[in-house]
Amino acid sequence: MITAIDTNVLLDILVPNEKFCGASTQAIEAASAEGALLICDLVYAELGAFFTAQRDCDEFLRDNEIRVEPLSRAAHFLAGRLWRKYRRRGGPRTRILSDFLIGAHALSQADRLVSRDRGFYRGFFPQLHLIDPSIRVR
Repeated sequence: MITAIDTNVLLDILVPNEKFCGASTQAIEAASAEGALLICDLVYAELGAFFTAQRDCDEFLRDNEIRVEPLSRAAHFLAGRLWRKYRRRGGPRTRILSDFLIGAHALSQADRLVSRDRGFYRGFFPQLHLIDPSIRVR
């Protein structure tokens, strides 16, 4: 089982987010027990804003056995098509292409995605198996 992780879940742990840190940690640990963890290169770029040195970011990922996997051409194409559909339906620019790229990466290169952005991914990637740590938090 391959589990992709969205930036928001990793930031829950890194920043940390008092409300979601525990649930996000548990979700990642449970996914790790069932197989490999990965992030796409866009999530890696977003994480970079929270580290002063690249080696620290790489060490965090290595220590947590999270590998970085670039998006395939198929994932890029899928994301572009879905983003175009979104914009044609009048979707505001509050959703940027990177959100679609992260979802397309998880759909085409992993078995599931850990993210707290349940509404977005359910709407545009209904076939994506989603694990939302926030549903455990009240």
